[in-house]
Amino acid sequence: MSKLKKIQRDDLAIYRTPSGLKYSPSGEYLAFQVKRADLEKNEYHSDVWMYHDGEAKQVTWTIDASVVEWKDEHTLILRRNTKETKPGTTDLYLLDVRGGEAAPWVTVPFGVGAFKQLDETRYIATGDIRVDDPDAYKDDEETRKKKAEEKKAEEDYHVVEELPYWFNGAGYVNGTRSALFLLTIEDGKLTAKRLTAPTCDVQGIRVEGTKVYYGADTFKKHRNLCNKAYVYDYKTGKSECIYKKSDYGIGGFFEMNGKLYCQASDMKTYGVNQTSDLYRLENGELTKVYVPEVSLYSSVIGDTAEGGDGRYCDGKEFLTFATIRDHNAIFKMTASRGKLVKETLWEEDGMLCSMDVNDKQIAVVYQDWNHVAELYVMDRDGKNMTQVTTLNAEALEGRYIAKPNRLDYTSCGLDLRGWVLLPEDYSPKKKYPAILDVHGGPRCVYGETFFHEMQYWVSRGFVVFYTNIKGSDGRGDAFADIRGDYGGTDFTNLMDFTDAVLAAYPNIDKKRICETGGSYGGFMTNWIIGHTDRFAACASQRSISNWVSFSYISDIGEYFGPDQCGAKNTFGERNHEILWEHSPLKYADRVKTPTLFLHSDEDYRCPLPEGMQMMQALASRGIDTRLIVFKGENHELSRSGKPKHRIRRLDEITTWFENHIK
Repeated sequence: MSKLKKIQRDDLAIYRTPSGLKYSPSGEYLAFQVKRADLEKNEYHSDVWMYHDGEAKQVTWTIDASVVEWKDEHTLILRRNTKETKPGTTDLYLLDVRGGEAAPWVTVPFGVGAFKQLDETRYIATGDIRVDDPDAYKDDEETRKKKAEEKKAEEDYHVVEELPYWFNGAGYVNGTRSALFLLTIEDGKLTAKRLTAPTCDVQGIRVEGTKVYYGADTFKKHRNLCNKAYVYDYKTGKSECIYKKSDYGIGGFFEMNGKLYCQASDMKTYGVNQTSDLYRLENGELTKVYVPEVSLYSSVIGDTAEGGDGRYCDGKEFLTFATIRDHNAIFKMTASRGKLVKETLWEEDGMLCSMDVNDKQIAVVYQDWNHVAELYVMDRDGKNMTQVTTLNAEALEGRYIAKPNRLDYTSCGLDLRGWVLLPEDYSPKKKYPAILDVHGGPRCVYGETFFHEMQYWVSRGFVVFYTNIKGSDGRGDAFADIRGDYGGTDFTNLMDFTDAVLAAYPNIDKKRICETGGSYGGFMTNWIIGHTDRFAACASQRSISNWVSFSYISDIGEYFGPDQCGAKNTFGERNHEILWEHSPLKYADRVKTPTLFLHSDEDYRCPLPEGMQMMQALASRGIDTRLIVFKGENHELSRSGKPKHRIRRLDEITTWFENHIK
C-alpha cells in the first residue's frame, strides 16, 4: 500500500498563486505578486516577489501590496491593499528593489484601474467616475467628507436607470464610467486631469511612445457592444478619434514597425463569442491582416491559478497566448507584405496564466497536472523552459495526485476528448462511485492541469471524469458555436462521454454516478436533470434555469441570452418561445434527481433567482433538494471567493454526493 497523503479539502487555503509579471525597463528584474489565503481572517494577502540573478525572493512582508508599474530600473510602484485606504482612493508606494521597505508615495483621488508611465513625471491611468459628479477627484477633504455623509444617508437605496446597472464583481455600476486621466507626480505631489467626457467609458489602453491608444464607448443610458478607437498624444495634449464607426468591438492595440494594429470583431458570423481578428488601423479604416484559427488568449481553466496579461509587443514582434484544443501555446507574429505571419514559439499540455518578456527571456506562470501554478522562464525562442519558484512544493509534497487518463471518443460525428482521474490504488476488481464535472463558458476548456476540487474528490474515493464538448474553446469558432443548440449536441456529447467512460472503466457503479458544473456547467446540470435520471445526485452551481428571466436580469443577459439561444432579441412571442425552449425550468416537471443548488447573492452574471427558480420547482414536487446562498460572493466564488466560503462550497457538494451514493 502507498504511503502517499491525500489531497485535503482545506488545502485550498495553503496554495500560493503568482501573477502580475512585470520586467524592469532593462529586463534585469522581474517583479510579481503572490496571493495567499488567511483562513483565520477569511481573506487573502498579496506579497511582492522579485526574480533576479536566477533567484526568486519575497521582498515585502509588512504590507499587503500588488505590483503596479516600474518607475525606473530600481524603483517599483506598488498598490497597497489595506482597509485603512479611504474609499474612492488608491494608495501607491515606492519600493527600492536593492533594499529597504516600501514607502508611501502618493494617494490617487480615485480607484485606479490601468496605470502606465509616460515619462519621469507623467502617468496615464484609468479610474471610475460618476457621470453626475465627474470631477469628484478634485474635491478637497471637507467636500469629500460631506459627500461621504450624503452617500451614507442614501446607502439603503439603489437607483438604476441605465444598462447595465450592475456588473459581476463590480456591484452596482449605474451612472459610472471608466475615465482616462493624466497624472503628474513631482516631489510626491500629484495633479490629476480627466481627459475623457463624463459619459465616455474607456475599455483598455496601450502606450506607444508619446501616444496612448484606447477604445471607448460614449453612452448615456445603454452600453454598446461596439466602440470607437482613440489616440491621445501626451506631448501635444491632443486627443483624436481614429476609428469613428461603431461597427466593431475594438481593443488590444499594439504597434509594429510604425503601424498600428488592433483586435476587432463585428460579431456577425458567430455572435458575441466570435473570435476577434487582427486588423491594421490606418487612416480611419480597418484592414484585416490575420484571422486566428483559435482564441488568442488562455481559456484553459483551473481553481488554483490567477489570470493575467498574455500579450507582449516590442515594436518588432507581437507575442500572445493561444488556446489549442485543450492546452496553451505562445504565438509570435511579425509583419510581412501587409499581413501578420504566425510562428508557434512554445506549446505544451497545461495552462498559462500570465506573461512578460525582456530581450532574452519570456517569463510565464504555468501549471500542469501535478503542480499548482509556479513561475517559469524560457529563452526568447521558446526553448529551455525552467521552473523558477517552488511556492507550492511543500503543499503537494508526498501527496497522491491523480494523473489525467486521456479518453478519446466520438459523438454526433465529432472527435472529442476527455479525461478520467482514478483514486490511488485503483483496482478493476472494486466498484467505485464517480463524478462528471462540466466546465463553464461554454467557451472554456479543460486540460491536463491541476484541479483541486477534482483531486479532492479522488481522495474521497470517487472516479472523476471531464471532457470538452461542442461549444468548448480551442478548436475555432465553428466548433464553439452552439447558438440555438443549448441542450442539444452538447447534452448528447456529455451522455456519450459518460457511456464511453463506463465502457472503458466498467467497475464504475452506474447507480452511484454524480454530476456537477458551474455557470454554463450549471445550466447543463439543470438541463441534465430534466432530461435523464441516470445520475444519483447533481450539484448545480451559479446556474441558468430560465433564459427569459436571465435575459432581463443578468449583467450580460440583454445580448447574451438571445444570442446564445438563437433569438433575435428578448421581445415578442416567438423570441420568448425560443428562450423558453432552451430553459431547463421548462422541463422541471420531469426531474427525479436529488439536486443541490449553490449560488452567490452578488452574482450578477448568473443571478441568484436563476437557482431559486429551479430549486423551488423541485421542492414543490417533493424532489430532494437544497439551496446554499453565499453572502457577499459573486460569480467567481469557486476561484476567488473568501477561503472559508470556497471550502464550505466544496464541502457542501462533497457531502451531498456522499449522502446520496450510500
